[in-house]
Amino acid sequence: MDLLAQAKTKGIQAEFIDALGKLRVTASDALKSILAALPDKHAYRFVSGAVVVRSGGDALTELTEAAALPLRWQIRDGAKTVGEGETRARAIAWPAGLPSGYFRLTLTDAKGVEEEAPLIVAPERAFTGDFDRGWLLAVQLYSVRSVRNWGIGDFTDLADLVRLANELGADGVGLNPLHALFDDRPSDCSPYSPNSRLFLNPLYVDVEAIPEFSANLLPEARAATASLRDGDRVRYRDVGPLKWRGLRAAFDAFMAKASAARRKEFDAFRAERAPLLQRFACFEVLRHRFTGHPWWEWPAEWREPDEAKCAELRAGPDRREVEFVEFVQWTAEAQLHAAKALAGQLGMKVGLYLDVAVGVQSDGFDAWNEQGAISRHLAVGAPPDVLNTVGQDWGLAGFNAGGLEAQSFVPFAEMLSASMRHSGAIRLDHVLGLKRLYLVPRGFKPDNGAYVHMPFDALLAAVARESARHRCIVIGEDLGTVPEGFRESMQDWGIWSYLVMMFERDDAGRFRNTDHYRPNALVTLNTHDLSTYAGWRTFSDLKMKQSLGLDPGENDEARWHALGMLDEILRHNSIQANDLYSVLRFLSRTPSRLLAVSLEDLLGVVDQPNIPGTIDEHPNWRQRLPVALDKIAATIDLAALKAATRERSRG
Repeated sequence: MDLLAQAKTKGIQAEFIDALGKLRVTASDALKSILAALPDKHAYRFVSGAVVVRSGGDALTELTEAAALPLRWQIRDGAKTVGEGETRARAIAWPAGLPSGYFRLTLTDAKGVEEEAPLIVAPERAFTGDFDRGWLLAVQLYSVRSVRNWGIGDFTDLADLVRLANELGADGVGLNPLHALFDDRPSDCSPYSPNSRLFLNPLYVDVEAIPEFSANLLPEARAATASLRDGDRVRYRDVGPLKWRGLRAAFDAFMAKASAARRKEFDAFRAERAPLLQRFACFEVLRHRFTGHPWWEWPAEWREPDEAKCAELRAGPDRREVEFVEFVQWTAEAQLHAAKALAGQLGMKVGLYLDVAVGVQSDGFDAWNEQGAISRHLAVGAPPDVLNTVGQDWGLAGFNAGGLEAQSFVPFAEMLSASMRHSGAIRLDHVLGLKRLYLVPRGFKPDNGAYVHMPFDALLAAVARESARHRCIVIGEDLGTVPEGFRESMQDWGIWSYLVMMFERDDAGRFRNTDHYRPNALVTLNTHDLSTYAGWRTFSDLKMKQSLGLDPGENDEARWHALGMLDEILRHNSIQANDLYSVLRFLSRTPSRLLAVSLEDLLGVVDQPNIPGTIDEHPNWRQRLPVALDKIAATIDLAALKAATRERSRG
């Protein structure tokens, strides 16, 4: 079998037309690397692939001509039989009332030939909210200043942000990903490059809010935190070690004097989150034991999860270290849950809106824990386009189809659930990856990747199932080159679009009018990867990129044209000014059910949080807000904001 034929069996598209209209053909050596990195996909005989049973209608699954009729089917959840039956037609008509979930389907035809396939029973569509229109205050949590935090925004600040958003009339607070990062890599602070999407970043814990903590446990903290609150950047190299010392002191105090009720709560959390939490704690202990070495270079017995070996670790000399990791996650979850609960008490319709990264770092927990479903040798990226003519390599490992199908999509569902249980809405970064991922093999340039197709319907079904279970709206970041029919499939499953006003222009550069925006969507002026409004109006983003040797993708003349086009669409809607609040007034009139308003924009911040294509050249993910949290309401033009958002505000 030649390379292209082999590629086809694994869903690899090695030839495609890129956004520049150029035919791309993956080089043979790169294609060989991609083939080697992906597990084999099961070649189904009786069905076309993973089976999706969608409740709310006539659920049918077509059978291939290879199945000799009659054919018997059985649905199993582990050792338990969920349903069974027989069909004499060339399709299975599924009975009503099948439980929602992830199962294995066994098919046996009249000749005794048997095959197995994953089966997902999902609701007709995702949870789409129970409100008309609202708006969210969007914040990078790490950037928040307060008079009490330890130099980085934390979950107590988040609770105060919820109160602020409520005062402003918003229905929730939108946040950067809260995923666990690497505690020993202070320079590796991008929330979009996680160690694990299943657990939380401990740097967001308010140490002083832990019941067992007291100031005398860490006397140096008072002076150190006062210093860390100064300056315009988060000093991760200082914040991280201090926070970990505080967490360690709180844990030691908990172990020494915690009440019986607190211990019972801790034990209940550990049991509820098992076995994933146990594995994560073991991984973190091992990662520090073998520091400097990725997990594939660890001793052979630790290179993949082993329940017996992990049990030995939890029972041995490292038991306390394992419990410390679990204690930190328990604390983080409790504090985040408190912020979510506060939003509910205040009557906010969304509460927390969380971002979910598109992938994970290859040497992190998720990649170690799911070696069959996550391809560590391949990085998610994007082929060359107008803005990135050499393509993009995001350095993140993503899920693969064969590994997910073998586990009935449970790893994907667990990843979704980890964020959904804390939020009323999530945004899936690069949602196009549900249909196909552009993968770049390690060691190759980003223009030498290939598209790999994913089981789209099954992944949509899993999203809908978890969304309905958690009553969590799902917004798909559907920017870029969107395959034909993709958005229609998203909408059919109840997944919202993500509409960025800066991108919503026609070929002549004119901004599209309010009636262009879809109802089931989140609309926003910009994103964390784009200029702030103040930076855009002053051309600061163009000057910054030029100073860094980057192509800004736009010259001054084009920017002046864009400014004129903005004035034109605002005047068309009887809005005479062109300040931020005028733009928000325009966006508030769109039918899109959620509007995200950036706190950086409200405060007139010029520099954007992140400039793609840079690492140390720009303080990505380090910039702090210019105003402390308790001063924000007095700093922004509260009357103008409320007037601009009146049509969708709670207040």
